[in-house]
Amino acid sequence: MQKRTLGNTGLKVSAIGLGCMGLSYGYGPATDRQKAIDLIRAAYERGVTFFDTAEAYGPGLNEEVVGEALEPFRDQVVIATKFGFKNGVPDEGLDSRPERIRQVADEALKRLRTDHIDLFYQHRVDPDVPMEDVAGVVKELIREGKVHHFGLSEAGADSIRRAHAVQPVAALQSEYSLWWREPEAEILPLLEELGIGFVPFSPLGKGFLTGTIDANATFGDKDFRHIVPRFSAEALKANQSLVVLIGEIAREKGVTPAQIALAWLLAQRPWIVPIPGTTKLHRLEENLGAANVELTGDDRTRIERALATVEVQGERYPASLQARVGR
Repeated sequence: MQKRTLGNTGLKVSAIGLGCMGLSYGYGPATDRQKAIDLIRAAYERGVTFFDTAEAYGPGLNEEVVGEALEPFRDQVVIATKFGFKNGVPDEGLDSRPERIRQVADEALKRLRTDHIDLFYQHRVDPDVPMEDVAGVVKELIREGKVHHFGLSEAGADSIRRAHAVQPVAALQSEYSLWWREPEAEILPLLEELGIGFVPFSPLGKGFLTGTIDANATFGDKDFRHIVPRFSAEALKANQSLVVLIGEIAREKGVTPAQIALAWLLAQRPWIVPIPGTTKLHRLEENLGAANVELTGDDRTRIERALATVEVQGERYPASLQARVGR
């Protein structure tokens, strides 16, 4: 697996990471613990050195699984986790008070079975806590050796600048994919200016870009997608044309739609590292294969032209969750 560097802080990771959230949170019942551990270790054996978790994925459960899985080769991997929700429960609201950040760090270290967090993200910007205070306490944690790098998730341009002025930000994690391209307008140029890496989550459109979800798909109560407007029956039907276009390009190149979607992201900037998630070994291998898919200039031009003919339908979040992003 090729390596990439996130920003100017020297954080080197595999070109594709593993988003571990879906192993215990967001997409239905938690995966059997041993199976989850086996999948994470399989990713490492195939060259993945970048693993993403969070206090909120469980809460705590996901970090425990990641910690146990990676303990045998802790020094060879980069673990990212996050703080920012009350009691680690998103439904309870935001909490990035300095004392809470310190508490989350200490608890995460125990769950992850490690003496340091490689990349510590603020999960969502807390409007009640000045960004300077958030960056300041993470700076202290870095000085103490508990944290090595600082990150933000779904932050807006002003918050990124304010945080970066206090403690250099290694990476921003936000949604970015062939069907959510908003970061291109303001965020990507800002990250390039400041020397900050970009870690797209949901790089496969929460599964939609794989071509395995059609207009008749339904989602259970424990699957986050059942409240996402973009996954309503009407939106899924309207958005199928995008999957058809990606599928045509994939067939011509002898790869899968998921690999085209990931290769497209990798081609955007050398400091972009997507973190697709999965619970299945064959999907993991498919995703990692995207690192070997080379899109020519003509390929990228064709994709851009195809995308210009498609107007994606449906918001990516319900209004209550959308209010938490871009601050």
